[in-house]
Amino acid sequence: MSAALEPATALPSAWEIPADFGGGGAEPYELALRAGGGLLTVVSDGADDDAAPLDVSAYLAPATAAERRVLALTSGPVLDVGCGPARMVRAAIETGRLALGIDISAVAVGHARARGLPVLRRSVFETLPAEGTWGAVLLLDGNIGIGGDPAALLARASELLRPGGRMLVETHADGDRSARFVAQLVHPVGARSGWFPWAEVGERAATRLLDGLGMQTATVRSGGRTFVLATR
Repeated sequence: MSAALEPATALPSAWEIPADFGGGGAEPYELALRAGGGLLTVVSDGADDDAAPLDVSAYLAPATAAERRVLALTSGPVLDVGCGPARMVRAAIETGRLALGIDISAVAVGHARARGLPVLRRSVFETLPAEGTWGAVLLLDGNIGIGGDPAALLARASELLRPGGRMLVETHADGDRSARFVAQLVHPVGARSGWFPWAEVGERAATRLLDGLGMQTATVRSGGRTFVLATR
């Protein structure tokens, strides 16, 4: 994977026809959500020996103390992009803030709504409520990979913020990581999703992209995770 964020050459159809995260195939992400959690793996370009873990159980649990600390670095209404079952939406609401989650997974959205949480089944690249007025936009849990084009995603997220609003972006553990690829989710029982575009971006690459958008950035570390906090 190159530092220039060049797309992988394998399986070009995943770039030509964007797929939902973990969608298609046997829907392992939705299987894990229905089962109440589980450890999936993210496989890039068919390389099963280069798989990264994805702990769906963490998405179904309450927000951690570390996540609540970084959320507190923002203010105003919160938009959680790729919210999953919406634990961060709940965390924001519990502190008295307005919050909305968006996600493309019908099962994740249904799970959140069943618990009374405000979530829309919608892509960040579609028209959204209150564009340009959000105090905080969250891209956590590797969601900077959404769509496989971090530059486009961060530019879109910045449009959603009000002046002075803050974007909270969780980055890859390797600060120099900068890669775009096609990926697949794999369930322990062997169920596989369709291929979808994805990306992994470390702190330094994310900071460069955000600097290019004219945003002020700072690196925050909490709970062993790294975040870039960007102010519009």
